Amino acid sequence: MNVTYITLGGHLEVEKYRFLYFVIMLIAYILILCSNSTIVYLIVVHKDLHEPMYVFIAALLINSVLFSTVVYPKLLIDFLSDKQIISYQACLFQVCVFYSLYSSEFLLLAAMAYDRYVSICKPLHYPTIMRKTTVIILLVLSWLLPVCHTAVPVIENAQTQLCSFTLKGIFCNNSINHLLCVTSRALLMFGLVILFNINLLPLLFILFTYTMIFITTYKSCGQVRKKVANTCLPHLLVLINYSCLLIFEITIVRLDSDISNTSRFVMTVQMIMYNPLGNPIIYGIKMKEIYKHLKRLLCQAKVE
Repeated sequence: MNVTYITLGGHLEVEKYRFLYFVIMLIAYILILCSNSTIVYLIVVHKDLHEPMYVFIAALLINSVLFSTVVYPKLLIDFLSDKQIISYQACLFQVCVFYSLYSSEFLLLAAMAYDRYVSICKPLHYPTIMRKTTVIILLVLSWLLPVCHTAVPVIENAQTQLCSFTLKGIFCNNSINHLLCVTSRALLMFGLVILFNINLLPLLFILFTYTMIFITTYKSCGQVRKKVANTCLPHLLVLINYSCLLIFEITIVRLDSDISNTSRFVMTVQMIMYNPLGNPIIYGIKMKEIYKHLKRLLCQAKVE
């Protein structure tokens, strides 16, 4: 069977800085694995954190680990290799998994926003609405819907002939469409549908729920507003991070030929580092209950 290889041409002077890149990315990957796993461990172990809000946080952090694992191991291998190449089939697989997990982030944030909305705006109905079954359904949909959406264009691209074999990136993303001999108009339209369904629509839903939360808490006393701010602020910070990721991704793909290699490289590195590293820090410090257990864990580690 003939194997088609794609050259990843987005690396910046890799021959000169390969070991520096490798060390920085390896440290970043280890930090991502350790920090996210620590918060997930705390949520799993402590029963007082077995609430829908913390379950969604754990799911989000697990998603960050998977998201990073799709990119970092191959990236580390490429930094130490003479040629930065990937088979077309593996590239398509990376595209599918990368965008599925990336879109899951928005759906998980939407589920978290819904949980906060019900908790704050409909507190009496919270136990009946946010049952275990509801949480499981929201988690399954958050991971299943993106896979169903992204699989369609990937399968279609697998059957399309390539006219170029050099991708302007350090890993496979939607820039792969620029390598195709013929770009399907229907596929481009479907891409916009995907963008709306699993990125923009959840974003609009999140903005709507937080607007309703703001209106409800504005009428409440200062203590209630402070409590709501403590639980909602971390989610909003993470949302801002992911919105920046979305803007970076659209910019990189849409302005493929107009961005310098340096700008593309810097933006891509920011994309794969900020959120996976930032999320556990935000939730570990800003979420009072998680911070309490984290502080206790760190103190025990020091004593031992």
